[in-house]
Amino acid sequence: MSETHVFEKKSFRKAFGPSADINDLARTCVCLANARGGTLQIGIEDKQELPPADQRIDQEAANLLIKTIGGRAVNVGLADPLIITSPNGGQYLQLWVHPSLSTIATTADGRVYMRLGEQCRPVVGDDLLRLAGEKSGFQWELHTPQRIRLEELSRAEVSFFIEKIRAAPTNKVSQFVKSKSTPEILLHYNMLREDGLATNLGVLWLGTPHQRARLRYGLMVQYLVYDEQERRIRKETWLDHHLNPLQLLDDVMSRGVELHYYHEVPEGLYRRQVRRYPEAVLRELLANAFAHRLYTVATDIAIHVYPDRLEVESPGQLPLGVTPTTILHERVRRNQALMETFQATGLMEGEGSGYDLIYEKLSRDAKPLPEVDDSYNNLRVTIYAQAPNPTALALLDTLARYYEFRQREIITLGIIAQQGHISATDLAQALQLRQEERLRTWLGRLLEWEIVLARGVKKSTEYLVNPKAYAAANLDVKPSLKTLEPHRLRALIEEDLRAYPNSLMADIHRRLGELSEAEIRREVYQMVADGRILPQGKATKNRRYLLP
Repeated sequence: MSETHVFEKKSFRKAFGPSADINDLARTCVCLANARGGTLQIGIEDKQELPPADQRIDQEAANLLIKTIGGRAVNVGLADPLIITSPNGGQYLQLWVHPSLSTIATTADGRVYMRLGEQCRPVVGDDLLRLAGEKSGFQWELHTPQRIRLEELSRAEVSFFIEKIRAAPTNKVSQFVKSKSTPEILLHYNMLREDGLATNLGVLWLGTPHQRARLRYGLMVQYLVYDEQERRIRKETWLDHHLNPLQLLDDVMSRGVELHYYHEVPEGLYRRQVRRYPEAVLRELLANAFAHRLYTVATDIAIHVYPDRLEVESPGQLPLGVTPTTILHERVRRNQALMETFQATGLMEGEGSGYDLIYEKLSRDAKPLPEVDDSYNNLRVTIYAQAPNPTALALLDTLARYYEFRQREIITLGIIAQQGHISATDLAQALQLRQEERLRTWLGRLLEWEIVLARGVKKSTEYLVNPKAYAAANLDVKPSLKTLEPHRLRALIEEDLRAYPNSLMADIHRRLGELSEAEIRREVYQMVADGRILPQGKATKNRRYLLP
C-alpha cells in the first residue's frame, strides 16, 4: 500500500536499535495529528508491502516505544497499538494517530508540523496562524451553545433531511444507515449528540429560522450583478435563515437568472445552445463555498456576476495544505461533518472529486479552466463566460461518440483542443503537475489512439490534436503551422531554403513566424543530423543553412 495523507510507513531501524530516530517518529505523529489523523506502520520499508520475513517485534520494546513517542509529541493521541504478523511471517507495529481537532499538536521542543499530501512539512509564520484559526473552526459543527433538543427542531426540516437520506443511492448512503431510526440517523451525521442536544450542524439543517439566526455565523448568501462598467445593477440576498443548505442552493440557482444565459454555437445548418456556466459547475462551486467556508467568520458568501465572468467568494482561505496551484490534486476537508451531510443528500460530489468535476465539465465544453485566488482572507473562484471554440467543441462532441474517455483524458484533450498546440511544460502547469513525467497518466490512451500527437523529446515535447481527427470529424479546419505534422513542417523548411538559400535561423523563423523559434530550431537541427540541409559557419548564432 502506497503512502497517502493518512498513511505512513517507517523502517524498523527508525524505531529500534542503535540507529533509532524517535524524534522523527514523533514528528510524523504530529504531522498526522494536525491533519486528519491516520495510520503509522513501523517495520515496513517505504517501497515494500511486507516486512522482512525474519523480522520480529518485541512487545516490551513496542510498549516502551509508544511511551517514548508520547513524551516527545504533545497533544497527540496514539491508539490501537498492534503487533501484526504478515503473510510472509514477518512482524510490524501498527499505530492509529488520532486527529488533533481542537488543539495544535507539537513536538516536545515546540515545533509544529503538518501532513501536506504525502509529505511532512513544518508550519511557520502565517501558516501557523491559519492552523490556529482553523483548529477553532474544525469543531464548529459539533458545538451545542443553544442547547436545543430534537423535539424543538423543525419537524418539516427533520422529515426533509430523513427523506433525502433514505432516498439516496447506496453509493452515497449505505442500506445499514438508511435502516436506522430518525434519532439514530441524526446521531450518525453528528446533528445530535448522545445526550439529545442538537449541534450547530443540526441547527443549520433542521432548525427553525429563529434558531438558525442565533447561530454564531450562519449560512448567508448575496448575489450581485454588474454592468459593463462594473456598476452594481441588481442585488439578491438570502439573509433570513428560512432555508436549509440544499434548499438555499436550489433557490440561488433558480433566482439567479444570469446563471442560465447561454451562447449559440453554429453546428452545421443549426445552432446549438451552450450555457455560459455549466449547471454542474455552478452547483459544485456553490456547494464547495458552503462546505469549505469558515463558520467562525462573520462574512457572507458572495456571488458576483459580471458580463464576462462569475466570481464566487467565500470567507476563509483554502484549507492549510491546499494552494491554488494544487487544488486539483490535494484532498483536505475543513468541515468534515458538514461535508458528509452534503454528500449524503447529493448536494455535492464525493470527497476530493469537486474540482475534478469542474475541470471536466469546463474542458468538455471547450471553456477556460477556473482561476482560484486566496491571497486575502477570502477565497475567490472565477469562471469565464466566453463563448467556446466552435471547432474544439465540435471535435470533442464527435470523439465522445466513438470513445469512452476517462475523466483525466477528457480534461487533457479539452485543454489541447482549445490551444491546438501546447508544450509539455504548459500542459503540466495547466494540470497542476509538479513533474512533466506524470503527464502520461493524464494523457492516458490519447497517444495510443493517435487522437493526440507528440513531437519533440523531454522538455521540448509538444502535444497537438492529430489533423486526421479533424478530418474524421468532418471539420473544415484551416491549415495551420501550429498543427502541422513534423514531416510536413520539414518539407516546408526545405521549400523555404530553396527560395532563400544561406538563411539564418532567425530568417527562417521570421518567414514561418506562426511557430515558435524553439520548434523551428528543433526541426532544423534534426534535418542537419539527417543530412537534409547543410550548416555553414561555426558560430551557432551566425550559422546559415542551405540545401545540399
